[in-house]
Amino acid sequence: MARVIVVGAGLGGLAAAARLAASGHDVTVCEQAGTVGGKLGWYERDGFAFDTGPSLLTWPDQLRRLFAATGAPLGASLDLRPVAPTDHRFTDGSRLHLTDDLGPGWRRLLDRARRIWDATEGPFLSRPLHGPRTLAQLAARPGGLRDVATIAPGTSLRALARAHLDDPRHVALVDRMATYTGSDPRRAPAALASVLHLELTGGSWYTPGGLRRVVDAVADRARERGVRVLTQTRVEEVLVHAGRAAGVRLAGGRRLPADVVVVNADAAALYGVRTPPGQHPLLPAATATAPTRGARAGLAATTPSLSGFVLLLALRGRTPDLAHHTVLFPPLDGAGYDDEFDAVFGSGRRRGRPSAVPEPAVYVSAPDDPALRPDDGSEAWFVLVNAPRHAPHDVRAGVDWRAPGFAEAYADHVLAVMARRGLDVRDRVLWRQVRTPADLEVATGAVGGSIYGSSSNGARAAFLRPANRSGVPGLLLVGGSSHPGGGIPLVLASAAIAAGLVGPV
Repeated sequence: MARVIVVGAGLGGLAAAARLAASGHDVTVCEQAGTVGGKLGWYERDGFAFDTGPSLLTWPDQLRRLFAATGAPLGASLDLRPVAPTDHRFTDGSRLHLTDDLGPGWRRLLDRARRIWDATEGPFLSRPLHGPRTLAQLAARPGGLRDVATIAPGTSLRALARAHLDDPRHVALVDRMATYTGSDPRRAPAALASVLHLELTGGSWYTPGGLRRVVDAVADRARERGVRVLTQTRVEEVLVHAGRAAGVRLAGGRRLPADVVVVNADAAALYGVRTPPGQHPLLPAATATAPTRGARAGLAATTPSLSGFVLLLALRGRTPDLAHHTVLFPPLDGAGYDDEFDAVFGSGRRRGRPSAVPEPAVYVSAPDDPALRPDDGSEAWFVLVNAPRHAPHDVRAGVDWRAPGFAEAYADHVLAVMARRGLDVRDRVLWRQVRTPADLEVATGAVGGSIYGSSSNGARAAFLRPANRSGVPGLLLVGGSSHPGGGIPLVLASAAIAAGLVGPV
């Protein structure tokens, strides 16, 4: 039996803890905040309640596998219900759903997405990644060259979409898949088309009471398996002795010994990459080995993922013809959707000058869930737009979201954009709460508020993302900033991979 310390009680940390405890290990989770959940946050006020992180679940098989592996089926803990397809609205007045038959090119693209999924799910999403060697191993197996050609590692998601689709609205639907990993579709790999396959075959899911119930259920399962969860317990350093992980040092100096340390913090915070001035890495530079120096260099070579600017809106009245999830796209003529990615990443026409997006795509989550509102004459909306990261000390890398008046002025702008696109709720707002990338950084430790750690921008991005096995024996990584990436299902996959690397007692 190994003594395991998990740093961070986000979904990945809790899922890894539950799996490791179920395998017979002695597990303690240390969480700096007063509650568990990480980016799966929750906010309540005046009878209104909001998920402040993910608002839908795809690929629920990952969640089912977690619960089956740790003692009892998922259905005994959570009531998952399918969600109607997202309503995509365009400025020409048209509306589309992914389930619509959008023509022969769309059908060919969906077939390609299915084949990409079949080729990547096993070797890339469910196992540790071994750099480009994984691609070489895939090519070497029977039918492997065909699979590599299907994945098209040198092709961008945008290029794949345009090879099949003529309608710019259809291309925009595919482009949006890149944002699920915090990326730019012009630079993200074609492999992200597999997200289309997942959404269409596996559907989107919600649990009454909010997605926060997911992380609460995982935390309950971990505790049932004997995991100790310590909140308000900040880890300041991963201890290394004789070349391997030996425990952690807490704020105040107390040391907790361990045989294995699983870090569910941002990998950038672990390795000290792009952190604010004065913030020390969890893994001190003095403990660096050739593999950890390589991991640091690889992470530094990636593009940080986008962040999010959020409005929590408490509204009076009800909205007719409103889906659970709605996306309001910007005009697709001229610079179109590209201007959003140029602004967020400081690229293209805005090279070196990241900025708040002037005409953002606006995502509205408005579950018709009585648990989220004080009465049937009101609504609780979560509104999200993509945003550049918080980087007050480097205007070439992001935006200072704490500049006086900036966030509130941009909130007004987002509401005005929504009004121009047909969802004007400005006279219905009882109150609003604004959450910026700077707030996300403080709440979750995500460096700069980058939601997914590093983006998938670039052909090598997947191989530069921090591996689950660090260069220090006994030190493992889980969560959205490590392999295989962000979002509920991939975070759960990372937990399964890490627990598998430790193995049973």
